[in-house]
Amino acid sequence: MSDNNPTIGGYFELELSQRKHYHDGALRLNTARNCFEYILLARNYKKVYIPFYTCEVMLQPLHKHNIAYQFYSIDKNLEPVSIVKLKKDEAFLYTNYFGIKQMMVEYLANFYGNQLIVDNAQAFFSPRLEGMDTFYSPRKFFGVPDGAYLYTDVHLDYNLPQDTSMTRMAHLLKRIDVSAEDGYEDFKNEDSMLDNMPILRMSKLSESILASIEYDAIKLRRRDNFIYLHSRLGDSNLLRVSVDDGMVPMVYPYLQSSTSLRQKLQEHRIYVARYWPNVEKWCNEHDLEVKYMNQILPLPIDQRYGQNEMDRIVKLIRI
Repeated sequence: MSDNNPTIGGYFELELSQRKHYHDGALRLNTARNCFEYILLARNYKKVYIPFYTCEVMLQPLHKHNIAYQFYSIDKNLEPVSIVKLKKDEAFLYTNYFGIKQMMVEYLANFYGNQLIVDNAQAFFSPRLEGMDTFYSPRKFFGVPDGAYLYTDVHLDYNLPQDTSMTRMAHLLKRIDVSAEDGYEDFKNEDSMLDNMPILRMSKLSESILASIEYDAIKLRRRDNFIYLHSRLGDSNLLRVSVDDGMVPMVYPYLQSSTSLRQKLQEHRIYVARYWPNVEKWCNEHDLEVKYMNQILPLPIDQRYGQNEMDRIVKLIRI
């Protein structure tokens, strides 16, 4: 039914406080990969340089529109090994890894100008640099079924339909009502539903959830947890990590030589993702990207947790 004549009365919906979107001036789309697709079409790019160390879903819009791409390698600091000279119809995609590479984003922006595409899927709170096509994935930071934000200065003349999200909520509800483990299969199934979806506007449900969040408190909690883990684990972290002013990371990326620590944490119900298994298909087994995929543990630092949970993580790692 049309919202031009909204209902009055009847049963209640979820009650979500209506504040403001953190990225209030951005386009609201359904997925980060579709933000990438939107940029590709709006800029009419013919080729994109893309890191080996990224999620394979980023290839979906490239394959869909037969856009050429070339992989590039990163170094031990998660930065491009070399700088590529671009043609006018080419772009360079860089990932703000774990939300800790804003300085590298700024360096590349100075070099590539608006031919840089910034993947801030892991860096929700990192600011968009003026003129840079930049996208964000709130699903990696908050309990929403879908949704993404896109900043761009070019726009498609499309009348985009609006997505609906109610069929992708089971994992969020089960985690509250039952357990994280009970909702995991739903999480995987609902995540797969987002594959190869058309570009749509963000659903009303995701919009409502994202407009209800207390962002300032979340930024403070994430930053405090990150700094605390770094103070306890930084001396054994093989990845060089700095704590920059204003940085609000997604996780604490802990690089270690052991390949068994992930399983140990999981046995104690501490779940850490593996970014990204598809790298094994694209790289040789001795490449840095494969090492990072296997040995970087993205330790949770999010707003659900405080020092007690951080200490639990530290103790298991230190044993």
